[in-house]
Amino acid sequence: MQTALTFGRSILGYPEAALRREWLVSNGIGGYAMGSVQANTPTRKYHGYLVAALEPPLGRVALVGGLSCFARYADAEYELSGFEWADGTFSDGYRHIDSWSLHDGIPTATFALAEAQVVQRVWMEYGSNTTYVQFEHVRGSAPIELRMRPLLTERDHHETSVDADWQPTIGVVPNGATVALQQHAATLRLLSDYAVWTTNGSEWIDAVHYRVETYRGYPDTARLLVAGEFYVTLRPGGSVTLVFSTEAAPDLDGHAALERASARASELLAQAALPADAPQLARQLVLAADQFIVRRDVRMPDGSSSAGVSVLAGYPWFSDWGRDTMIALPGLLLSTGRVELAARTLRTWSHFVSQGMLPNRFPDIGDEPEYNTVDATLWFVQALRATYQASGDRSLIADLYPVLQSIIAWHRQGTRYSIKVADDGLLAAGEPDVQLTWMDVKYKGWVVTPRQGKAIEINALWYSALRTLAEFAELLERPQDAAAFSAEAEQVQQASERFWSAEHGYLYDVLDGPDGADATLRPNQLLALALAHPLISGARAQAVVDVCARQLLIATGLRSLAPSDPAYIGRYGGDLKARDSAYHQGTAWAWLSGPFISAYARVYGAAAAQQWLAPFSDHLADGGVGSVSEIFDGDAPWPPRGCPWQAWSVAEWLRVWRELHSLTHAPAR
Repeated sequence: MQTALTFGRSILGYPEAALRREWLVSNGIGGYAMGSVQANTPTRKYHGYLVAALEPPLGRVALVGGLSCFARYADAEYELSGFEWADGTFSDGYRHIDSWSLHDGIPTATFALAEAQVVQRVWMEYGSNTTYVQFEHVRGSAPIELRMRPLLTERDHHETSVDADWQPTIGVVPNGATVALQQHAATLRLLSDYAVWTTNGSEWIDAVHYRVETYRGYPDTARLLVAGEFYVTLRPGGSVTLVFSTEAAPDLDGHAALERASARASELLAQAALPADAPQLARQLVLAADQFIVRRDVRMPDGSSSAGVSVLAGYPWFSDWGRDTMIALPGLLLSTGRVELAARTLRTWSHFVSQGMLPNRFPDIGDEPEYNTVDATLWFVQALRATYQASGDRSLIADLYPVLQSIIAWHRQGTRYSIKVADDGLLAAGEPDVQLTWMDVKYKGWVVTPRQGKAIEINALWYSALRTLAEFAELLERPQDAAAFSAEAEQVQQASERFWSAEHGYLYDVLDGPDGADATLRPNQLLALALAHPLISGARAQAVVDVCARQLLIATGLRSLAPSDPAYIGRYGGDLKARDSAYHQGTAWAWLSGPFISAYARVYGAAAAQQWLAPFSDHLADGGVGSVSEIFDGDAPWPPRGCPWQAWSVAEWLRVWRELHSLTHAPAR
């Protein structure tokens, strides 16, 4: 065991504490399993033991929505599973869970049956839509009888329940059963190494309640199908493994599968080459980073496919987004020693550049990417620069240089959504009813934070991109290109003087918008001094850091809007409109810790910046356990909200930890 997070009865015995903590295992192709630490009680429609990615990394379908499990020991029966019902009551599983741990990324629950103990582990086979659930009789003087009933469904993972007439065909096979899916060209296999499958007709379990969906304003009740059960008697020291899979021939050897999962965790930690004094935080973030990295095949012009790499923006509901992928790449891949995968990710996404723009995201359904983003392409340049610095791979720059030239050319002449370099050299973007920056919420035609004009972080990225292109041109011995890029960068730097507001003592958020200059205090200005090529320095940089620290900073991120602003909303919750209204109007974002700490280190030094890392470890034991949430309430007590596992949140926390460790442990000159 190299990493572990553990909870006891002080958390597990109290539903409000245990149900807000969730576990996730994933398979590298977009599939996953997840649940809460309270005896795996499902609290979301996304919870279950197998959500298969039938069109990797998307096409995700919930197939095993739960597992009802009972144990008999010494003439007494114990429930080893948890459910919350629509009437507000709970099943008894939470009364018997003694401890819960995340061991090297594997959720591990220990149940107490009088003096006996049963340990349950859940993991997925990497690269396969296969989930393993293992029960081990670790303590006790008598055998334990287990009855395990998979709860079936077949629905898009964004939906809540199956059609009323859904009735799959169940077939009995050696080691278990098959389920012929009705809506998808796939077969679900329910198998076991030792347990015996018994079919006694079908039974519906109704009124399974998902409390988080209630909070989010969505349908919150599901029905799940019991089509049979597994039965086994475990002697002390014995174990049994259930296998839920859409693969034709999954490995039924649970011990071998567990060894593969543990070995992969060891390999990831070894590849990261963490220093000997690395804290538990860094080790856990390395494992968390791997969950977002997925396969995305690229269709080539000749019709063939090439195995590419991408990044899922977050679990459970996000697909792969261009902006998120590029912001996350340095932390997820470079900080973990996976430089070759970083290069493959950049090459993968380069195939999707269109009119100088990277896709905003790939939809869950359909092949056509969406291009409504002004900054994804600019973050692509930053990620490419960081990858070259880590690898020294000149061929990567040479191969992608034509793409970079095209990107700059399109921005000069103008591309979609009025994205175009203005006469003063600054980059303008935006049209009515279009959201282009990372503050991108749109609710039924209402763009909550339109930011039309010349946004500060967009121009910080534009400036840094031009400086980076000049460096690449020098590397490739193209002096005329280098001179042109440098001249453009100088123009941007001079024009950016207008961003400084002497009246407010910080940078305008947007210039030349429909209503002129926007002095709203937001964290976007931190990128003007946090990127590889800072746009500001000196006293102005210090002023920006100070005002953001005073008014935007919370322990685990930065607010998207200052509390003093009349439009500030300090709590994120309610139906979709209420949540969208708050998303960038006060809600705090974990990923912004990265730019803030990098900026703080530039102004006050790396040693002083380390103080902001302290709260990170505590959060790993909350929300998506072992990972980093997307957002937090802007108001105290700042609970985690939104997506429990967010790629750029994990990435930026890991990146800045690496950055500060490197700076504070650099050899003296």
